[in-house]
Amino acid sequence: MSVGLRRGLIDLACRALQATLPFSLQSWGWAVRYEAATIRDDTEALLFTLDSLCGLMPRAVASHLLQTFASLIGDGSQFSEGSTTMNIFDAAIRRPRTLGIICAIGAVVLGVVYMAIAGAPMRYIGINVGALAIGLTMLALLERTVAAGQRWTDGAITAMAGALLATAFLGSEVDGAARWVSFGGLAIQPSLILLPVMLIAFSRSRSVLATAGIIAAAAAMALQPDRAMAGMLVLCLAALAVIRRDMLAAVALAAGVTGFAATLARADTLPAVPYVDQILYSSFDVHVGAGLAVLGGMAMLLIPAIVGWSQDNNNCATYAAFGAAWFAAIMAAALGNYPTPIVGYGGSAIIGYALSLLALPKLSRVRAGAVCRRSGAKDGSPSDRRLFVALA
Repeated sequence: MSVGLRRGLIDLACRALQATLPFSLQSWGWAVRYEAATIRDDTEALLFTLDSLCGLMPRAVASHLLQTFASLIGDGSQFSEGSTTMNIFDAAIRRPRTLGIICAIGAVVLGVVYMAIAGAPMRYIGINVGALAIGLTMLALLERTVAAGQRWTDGAITAMAGALLATAFLGSEVDGAARWVSFGGLAIQPSLILLPVMLIAFSRSRSVLATAGIIAAAAAMALQPDRAMAGMLVLCLAALAVIRRDMLAAVALAAGVTGFAATLARADTLPAVPYVDQILYSSFDVHVGAGLAVLGGMAMLLIPAIVGWSQDNNNCATYAAFGAAWFAAIMAAALGNYPTPIVGYGGSAIIGYALSLLALPKLSRVRAGAVCRRSGAKDGSPSDRRLFVALA
């Protein structure tokens, strides 16, 4: 390649970059042009320019897309220059439940990417997408029930504990483990659906009746037996016991430890199921992109807990329970032949994650007025619509 051609390509790349960058980033385009001009070696200058183009172009395109989406919904003023990142941050910390919904959708999409690369049957992908739709629909319907009255918690925990006990005695048994219920030709794992929301709800409202429900759930995990879910129960209750030391939490933790010990006393001989178990490791054998999709989906599950814990001091116990529950599910999938939540095949964890968002605050009370002062909004309460658009 001649010297003139290389310098011509550098000039073309710089012009393309400057034409694409929004006004607030134009200084970066000029900096790239000036830096390339000072590099004497033409090949090195061309490589530097192309590298800069690859680094800045996605941000430029994203900025234009944000403006386009915002204008389509009539909210363009919220995405003025320099405000996009702050609006995303403000909306995220004020709307933990909405953030959780976005993370659930993102994790399912990444799971679909993994299964598509790994060659999973289309039926598996359809079931996961359908489970997401069911979970979000149930979340929307139950939101109205919860808003109508807060006395639902004790009764709901007790009812869900009864369902888990019924599964232990009447559920479908495989190699001595009764963890599933057959429904329409599909095997559903009730513990993955019910236990996370039980534990997170218990973090918000503890009572004698709710504690009895958690003790019954611990017994159900021991009877099934389900070592992964028993570990989730113990880790979550341990986090609650550390944050809020009270007698009810200590009693529930003692029952959870006993149940977990019972699961350890029995061998778990279930083999790994393709596209369900051990995919944290097998996905990288398929393709590095599949492995990264699995890891990314796992990380997204914990984002609501991390953001909420760091910003909303009024609901630390709830975020700790949420994070502990899903971290335990991830660790179980990494250590044994247990379902990989959300990104692996199986709708139970997807529905369970969506329902567990019900226990998160819909609008957090974060550092009174801080968000309002930063964003300049009149009420300091960024809308769900703005958060979805900002993260699109």
